[in-house]
Amino acid sequence: MHWRTILRITSLLVVIFSFNFIPPLGVSLFYGDGQWGTFGLSWLIVAVLGVLFWLPVRADRKDLMVRDGFLVVALFWSVLGLVGSLPFMFGLGMTPTDAVFESISGFTTTGATVIVGLDDLPRSILYYRQQLQWLGGMGVVVLAVAILPMLGIGGMQLYRAEVSRVTADEKLTPRLMHTARALWAIYLTLTVACALAYWLAGMTPFDAIGHAYSTVATAGYSTHDASIGYFNSVTIELIAVVFMLLGGMNFALHFLVWRSRDPRVYLRTPEARFFLGLFLAATVVIASALVFMSTYESVWDAVRYALFQTASVLTTSGFSTAVFAEWPLYIPLVLASLSFIGGCAGSTAGGMKVIRIMLLFKQGAREVNATIHPHGVYRVKLGDRAVPEQVVQAVWGFYTVYILAALVLTGLNMAMGLDMESAFGATIASLNLLGPGLGEVATTFALQPDPIKWMASFAMLLGRLEVFTLLILFTFAFWRN
Repeated sequence: MHWRTILRITSLLVVIFSFNFIPPLGVSLFYGDGQWGTFGLSWLIVAVLGVLFWLPVRADRKDLMVRDGFLVVALFWSVLGLVGSLPFMFGLGMTPTDAVFESISGFTTTGATVIVGLDDLPRSILYYRQQLQWLGGMGVVVLAVAILPMLGIGGMQLYRAEVSRVTADEKLTPRLMHTARALWAIYLTLTVACALAYWLAGMTPFDAIGHAYSTVATAGYSTHDASIGYFNSVTIELIAVVFMLLGGMNFALHFLVWRSRDPRVYLRTPEARFFLGLFLAATVVIASALVFMSTYESVWDAVRYALFQTASVLTTSGFSTAVFAEWPLYIPLVLASLSFIGGCAGSTAGGMKVIRIMLLFKQGAREVNATIHPHGVYRVKLGDRAVPEQVVQAVWGFYTVYILAALVLTGLNMAMGLDMESAFGATIASLNLLGPGLGEVATTFALQPDPIKWMASFAMLLGRLEVFTLLILFTFAFWRN
């Protein structure tokens, strides 16, 4: 382990993150909500701490090893979750537990909250919550990959630790720094387009920018307690659906569409086709159940709410126009299952990712065929490309560990006093980065005891870092020389 290098990089990233307190400070001054001191003090504390840790190791220039990269990524997300909690403690007087929960939930794009009364909060605090999600959506590590090479730090190890193993070796441009810049350019473009669309649809500029941050990041924080339902606008809901789906798709695919100027690339990509097909099929199934049970007065209302909630849950955005946990029949189970699938690899969404589910289905089909024809030779393919066996095995391993983690987390939540429905709801809300759950956590974690909030915070980090990046730190093999 190159400890001095790890400390140097982590402290540099903390210093860079400290400047994210400046925009909400400006918002506070603009609206005169009296919170400028909160963000000024937070910036000062975080910047000074980062510099103090950086100074003793500033001359260290060693290259990162793969193990170092995993540790930097895990430390970075954990440390930012802690320092990002300062405005909540200083500005709202929240307890450390609640403040860290809110910060980690925002930065991991989970969208679960312990705050009630959003409509009455200072504008700068509301803006800060939305900005946290936007930064976490694309991954501050990817932003760091674009910056660190200029500081003499190689970024490939960070990139490998951050992205899905299925796509980690694929670069969009010859140099990784250019790749990260291209992804951020697309991310920023989608955010601006979403904000303009919201504004034209009737949102105020403040709400439009805040919700654009959340929508493209597939995160789910809102500036209102009623979430998107506050606006009661079909146009706004359709805009949200479009940009949630775009946020839930592989940003590498957006890059290819932009470079080729051909939107048909989406439909030629197996993962994107499966993702969109799953969205449409689930919408039909859920809308049919709502119509059958006469949950809403008209078929149109049933389709409207089914369309929005399906997009929100599948992309793990967590926006709401209705409490889906209260919907009848099998609908809560279907939506909970969709949250486990999540968005595409290389997207801002959580869950296990569509491409892994596709490979699991294909592997299952191969095993069925092999049982029928034992001497046949079958390959798992995505489109015309054969998938290497080691990738298929990695997917099986990931699926096993992910489901086991979900079961363990559910059991621990039950051991801390939640009923089975609420314990499972807390797991899908945090591990899948969904936000809203089931039972007692269908809308908020505010009434839950501190141990459950800390468990949920750990699960958010586990889900955001795709399980292995965090769990590997708890193995003896990782720490052995």
